[in-house]
Parts: sequence; structure tokens; C-alpha cells
Amino acid sequence: MGLSELTPPPTMQDAHEILLEFPDNRLLIDLCGEFDRNLAQIEQKLGVNILRRGNQLAIVGETDARDQAVRVLQNLYEKLEAGRSIDAGAINGEIRMGDSGEDTGVRDGDQMELFKGGKIEIKTRKKLIEPRTEAQQAYVKSLFEHEMGFGIGPAGTGKTYLAVAVAVNMFIEGKVDKILLSRPAVEAGERLGFLPGDMKDKVDPYMQPLYDALGDFLPGKQVTKLIEEKKIEIAPLAFMRGRTLSNAFVVLDEAQNATTMQMKMFLTRLGEGSRMVITGDRSQVDLPRGVQSGLRDAERILAGIPDISFNYFTAKDVVRHHLVAKIIHAYDKADEQPG
Repeated sequence: MGLSELTPPPTMQDAHEILLEFPDNRLLIDLCGEFDRNLAQIEQKLGVNILRRGNQLAIVGETDARDQAVRVLQNLYEKLEAGRSIDAGAINGEIRMGDSGEDTGVRDGDQMELFKGGKIEIKTRKKLIEPRTEAQQAYVKSLFEHEMGFGIGPAGTGKTYLAVAVAVNMFIEGKVDKILLSRPAVEAGERLGFLPGDMKDKVDPYMQPLYDALGDFLPGKQVTKLIEEKKIEIAPLAFMRGRTLSNAFVVLDEAQNATTMQMKMFLTRLGEGSRMVITGDRSQVDLPRGVQSGLRDAERILAGIPDISFNYFTAKDVVRHHLVAKIIHAYDKADEQPG
């Protein structure tokens, strides 16, 4: 029996209750989670009650919340039927995708209707990645469709993580020959020379988030081998000068810390057959006072070019710990206060 046959019974004694029947009891156990913690998470997020009755789940609550809970449970069960596991992040992602597009960072023209009826997934060597908000979904779609794209928004919204996932996908599919990940090492400045070790030892701490992302999508030994073969490069922005990057997927992370001249230098490295993604958070500029962020300038200067995509995220798209979104909201509110 497939998921399409999971339908409410024709008659319901309680208009606020829907019964779902799940044919595979083993999958139902995984759906509920240890000590029913998955059900508790859905209950808390959506304000419903979920009662287990044998191989059925009864969802009780207000109509909209109840219907959303049904959709979430059905989609999660679908994942389990496909042999995939679910966790708290996957549950939050399903819940988020049911929210309206208001204040999600999705702008007019993102054509969200194209996603309805189908899901975007990014296949990598180690895992299958699904965008968890509508803004993330629009962002991933734009990265596959445009040769150059910007992802702009607060920390924890998946800007760089998803860009690296798309880079790995295109690399293993043979659409690009190499991956190049870069960041401005502005925190180092003149202090770089005082750090112990060779240049790689000095720079690697600033590049670690990029190594971490790669490690999520490729086996560690393969990452090491590809770096040795120069199929993957992780380097500071300053090392890009004078290069032409052809048949490569290039990601510039923390782009708010690039100067205007550095940004222009980087963007003009784009060669034939390459893709370029620029990510940044305008609220976390570490440049010296009075130095204009190259990310802000690029937004202003390039906004009218149709082949370049701009995708924006807000605190609602944060997929880290739930407190991160609240912290971002608090700082945004403080920035709006005079004085």
C-alpha cells in the first residue's frame, strides 16, 4: 500500500480530528521517533495533538494546523519509504515549507510556482540535501540556472552550505572540472605573519568552515585526494588575483569582507564553463572603518544584469539552533532603535 492511499476515513466523529493509517509498522516507529519525540516536535511547532492508535495517528487541532501536520507526517513517511532517515532538522524543514512565503526572503520574480508538485534535491557522495525553506529552494534553483549568483542574509541560513553542495553535485556529475572555495582572510591582516607554521597553517583556520562543508558531502579521503590533485582548491581571496577560472565552480564566502576592488577582481575571474556564487551577511562587516564593502557595491552595480541572480534570506530561514533566529531578530531590532 503506497502513501497515496493514506486518506482520512469517510466519516469522522470529530470535525477537528483526522486519522492517518500507515501500512508499515516499522516505518511508523521511525516516523514517531524514540519516545515519540518526532510527534512531540510536530505538536509543539504546530499546536496540535497527535495520538497513536495502533498503526494509525489521530491529529487533533484547528483546521489549518491540523492539515499542515497531516502534510508533514505524509511527507516524512514518504522519505522513510524511500529508505531515507529523518531527524529534527528534516522535521523542521517540512514544517517550514508549509509556511507562507511572507517574510521568508523570497522576492518577486522567484517563480515559486515552479516548485509546487516537485522537490529540489542535491545529490552528493555522502548525503541527499533538501532545501528547508522556500528561500533556500529558490536559491538552489537559481544556482543551477545561473552562471553567477549571490546569496545574501544572516548567519545560519545555509547560504554557503547549499552553494558547496551544488558545487559538489556539479563536480560529480562532470559539469565542472574543479571546485574552488575562497574567503577574504580579513581577520588575519598584518597579524598573519605572527602565526606559527607555513602559509597553509596560517590560512587554514580561516578556511575551516569550507573544509567542514566539503566533509559533509564527500568522504574525507576523497577530499584529501582531490585537494592533492588540485581538483579542489581552498584559498584566500587575495590568491585569486591574475587567474582565469575556467570549467570550475567557484564560491566566495564571507563576501561582505571583500573590498570593492577585491570584489571586482574576483568577479572578473569568471571563465568559460564556470559557475560563481558569492555569499555574505551585510550585518557582519569586519572591514576597517570607512572601507566600503564590496558586497554592497556589487548589489548596487550588478542588480540590473538579468543573468546574475540575487537571493535574500532573513532570520526565518535560519536552520541552526532555534535560538540563532531569536538572536538575529534581537540584534535587528536593536539596530532599528535610535541611538
